[in-house]
Amino acid sequence: MDKEMLAKARERARWHSRRGLLELDLLLEKFLAQRLEHMDANELQLYDEMLLLPDNELLDIAMGRKAPPDDRTGAIFALLRAL
Repeated sequence: MDKEMLAKARERARWHSRRGLLELDLLLEKFLAQRLEHMDANELQLYDEMLLLPDNELLDIAMGRKAPPDDRTGAIFALLRAL
């Protein structure tokens, strides 16, 4: 993925991270502030997959109340929980 495509993927990730739950928005905002510019194409793809989950389920997994749905997104959830 070239730099322009990577920049577009990062911007899309930022836009899709705007959710309906304040707690989730704050968590994702902090995560993106710390990690977004360092994420490669694979991590951005996994992050996009993670964002397909409903808000409440996403928050439960991010807070450690539920297990990630699969090992692929589990790596991104681990980064999110490490904040």
